[in-house]
Amino acid sequence: MRNITGKGRAPIVPAAKHIVYLKNEQSKIAVTSQLRAAIRAAVRAALKSEGFDYPTEVSVVLTDNEGIQALNKEYRGKDSPTDVLSFPLYGPDEDIEIPEGGRAELGDIVISLERAAVQAEEIGNTFEREIMFLCVHSVLHLLGWDHETSPEDERAMIDRQKSIMAQLDRKVKTSKA
Repeated sequence: MRNITGKGRAPIVPAAKHIVYLKNEQSKIAVTSQLRAAIRAAVRAALKSEGFDYPTEVSVVLTDNEGIQALNKEYRGKDSPTDVLSFPLYGPDEDIEIPEGGRAELGDIVISLERAAVQAEEIGNTFEREIMFLCVHSVLHLLGWDHETSPEDERAMIDRQKSIMAQLDRKVKTSKA
C-alpha cells in the first residue's frame, strides 16, 4: 500500500468517512438500490480492511461492454471489453495526499455491468457479489496493489481479495439473520 502524506484531516462522521460516488452510464441492466448499497459496502470494506482510515472519495462508473471497450482501447491498447478498469489518481510510486480538512481522492472505478453479469453466471456468483468482487479488486488497485508485476504480487492480491470478500460474506449473512 502507498504511504499517506498530508497535514491533517477534519473530523468526519464515521458513516460518511468514505464517500462513494456512483454514475450509471448504461441502460441495459437495472441499477437497483440493493446494487448501489452493495457497491458502497464493498468499497468501504476494502478501504477498512487495508487500514485506510482517512476520509476518502472514490468514483464508480457503471457502463456497458461498448463503453468499457472504448476505455480499454484508449488507456490499455486492448480493443475488447473487460470487466473492470481502475484509474488511480496516484502513480505506483506516489504517496496519497490527504488535504488538510479534506478527503483523499483515490481515483475512478469503471465496471461493465454486462460483462459482470456474464461472469457471475459462468462462475455461479450472484450478480451483486460479482460486482462487489470487482469493486474490491479495483479499490486494491487504487491503493497501489498490482497483480501484473509478479506471480508473488498476484498471489498476495488474490489473498487480500479473498479475505475482504469473506468479511463481506459474513457481514451479509449476519445482516440477514
